[in-house]
Amino acid sequence: MVSEVKKNGGSRSAGGVQSLDRAFGILETMADAGGIIGLSQLAQDADLPLATIHRLVRTLVDLGYVRQEQSRQYSLGPRLMRLADASSKRIATWANPAMIEAVARLGESVNLAVLEGDEIVYVAQVQPSANFMRMFTEVGRRTFPHATAVGKAILADRPDAEVLAMLKRTGMPRHTDHTLIEPAEFLASLALTRERGFALDEGEQEVGVRCVAVVVPDAPQPMALSMSGPLPRVGDDTVLRAAPVLRAAAVEIATELNRIGALSDV
Repeated sequence: MVSEVKKNGGSRSAGGVQSLDRAFGILETMADAGGIIGLSQLAQDADLPLATIHRLVRTLVDLGYVRQEQSRQYSLGPRLMRLADASSKRIATWANPAMIEAVARLGESVNLAVLEGDEIVYVAQVQPSANFMRMFTEVGRRTFPHATAVGKAILADRPDAEVLAMLKRTGMPRHTDHTLIEPAEFLASLALTRERGFALDEGEQEVGVRCVAVVVPDAPQPMALSMSGPLPRVGDDTVLRAAPVLRAAAVEIATELNRIGALSDV
């Protein structure tokens, strides 16, 4: 995602307050850079004068939304966590009806996750009532994208150079014997995800767990919807049956989120 500040020189809304517009654009640009960035690079990416960037960043530092590191780079600040937590809870509420319907049709756990900086954050989950063996992915859990189906679904639409830059920042820690730990392997997996229209986690995050995921299209924040279950229950036929159900739910979630966003602009 390219910050809209860069697209039009700092004005994303004709009727908005320019300094506020630019401040949020700076936060988005920092998030796109993995949550930490130097001032000169920030000015370049946001397409704003260095003096303007410095003034706005200092204000954000004073407010706690940005912090200055010892390296003299700037990172997203801890005060954003409170906003992110509240936002995630609202997203879960809005997505819940579509997720409940998907679980009813599939009989397996369904998760919603977002990309925050370089991390996947699980923001909602719906469990089936019938299966004895259920998959519990804790809401609020954070992990790197390379070992998750939701991460692959989100990153499949990103340029390879952007993905490689993220992998360089995060590394590719091994979770199981199936975890992809080489960038070339991960890029090949993303190419396969684009080709078939869904992503798979083949026991890469947890042993014996298979997960299929699709991106939530045109969402206000990068996010994906997934179904996970024990490997014996999630065979190829189940994956092929789950993918269109998840896509339909993802479209419904995106429609609801964008409807709410449009109402907030009125």
